[in-house]
Amino acid sequence: MSPPRMAVTAPNRRSSAFVPHDLPQPLGGAPRGPLAGLTCAIKDMFDVKGERAGGGNPTWLATAKPARRHAEAVRRVLAAGATIVGKTVCDEFFFSVTGANAHYGTPVNPRAPGRLPGGSSSGSAVAAAAGACDFALGSDTGGSVRVPASFNGVYGLRPSHGRVSAVGAMPMAPSFDCIGWFAATPGILARVGPVLLGGKDKRAPVRRVLMATDAWAQADTEVAEALRDFLARAAPLLPATDDVVVAPAGTGAWRDAFRTIQGREIWSAYGAWLERYRPALGPGIKERLAFAATVTADQAHAARRVRAAARKAIRARVPVGTVLCLPTVPCVAPETDADAPTLDDFRARVMALTCISGVSGLPQVTIPAAQVGGLPVGLSFIGWDRGDETLLELTLKLAPYCGA
Repeated sequence: MSPPRMAVTAPNRRSSAFVPHDLPQPLGGAPRGPLAGLTCAIKDMFDVKGERAGGGNPTWLATAKPARRHAEAVRRVLAAGATIVGKTVCDEFFFSVTGANAHYGTPVNPRAPGRLPGGSSSGSAVAAAAGACDFALGSDTGGSVRVPASFNGVYGLRPSHGRVSAVGAMPMAPSFDCIGWFAATPGILARVGPVLLGGKDKRAPVRRVLMATDAWAQADTEVAEALRDFLARAAPLLPATDDVVVAPAGTGAWRDAFRTIQGREIWSAYGAWLERYRPALGPGIKERLAFAATVTADQAHAARRVRAAARKAIRARVPVGTVLCLPTVPCVAPETDADAPTLDDFRARVMALTCISGVSGLPQVTIPAAQVGGLPVGLSFIGWDRGDETLLELTLKLAPYCGA
């Protein structure tokens, strides 16, 4: 079935971060509030009243209906006084961590020209890094806030699963999906927290830092060295560290379980539509969606058992007052023209790290701790369930040591 035609506004020339079908004009927030005076960009997955969310695919955009109301995260940001300046590019159906989009182009990484911005919230990270907004909303299923934050040298938070409302946001894999955000400065990252984080927090002092040695072993030597140098400089502000092996049997089973559940859930969300409209899909996205179509209910059920055991094991290592420390990603951003085998290896290595927070549902903050050859690399802390506020406070403490 052919999709209906739809007029698209002229491309937004402020930044490659924004979609061609951008908002016709900024959305002004309330005159007063905790975010008054700040600007925000939003990933092209959030409902905006009267507008269509594209999810990175022009056929989906053409067949979508205008939203009847704002997404809850958008509503909260506006009610808190922020102005929403535009909608940002993302990977199609959020099914990648590279940040490339075959239809709208790849947002230009302002901190690492010629390198990938990371995805799927690539445009939001780029907008924050380029100064096109004060903060930006994204989503994180398998690393889609954490990876682009690291590659673009900005701060990013993947909250505890379920703490930020996903009502009015396009899903990917709901049992992993988190609405997160980016900011170029730690103060603004923390300022957004009380606006978006729902439910009672479990704020507590950080009394113990565990170095996830198996995660550190995944990182390139120069990345690990740069991040350890940061930790040495910041040592006066941290409790003594201990070593821990997060996944004694390796993260391979966790990663496979994540991939299986993710595939089952994204096909549940979009499979019928994909079969009806047969849209053009970019390289990589097409193949991953084809895999998703093959995941059976029995396979997903078995994978959920693996996830439940992993969740229990990881959470037992991160009680209130303890944080895990690990590289956000194992390497600097790959070059934009990297070949398919290089990108496949990159995804596998990234998922070995990002699946820890994904399967456990625990919050993870990434900070622009260091550089390798002038390219940003992020350091992460994973906290206990609903310890998001403590992670934001920790980010503020460590910020003076970032970036060297």
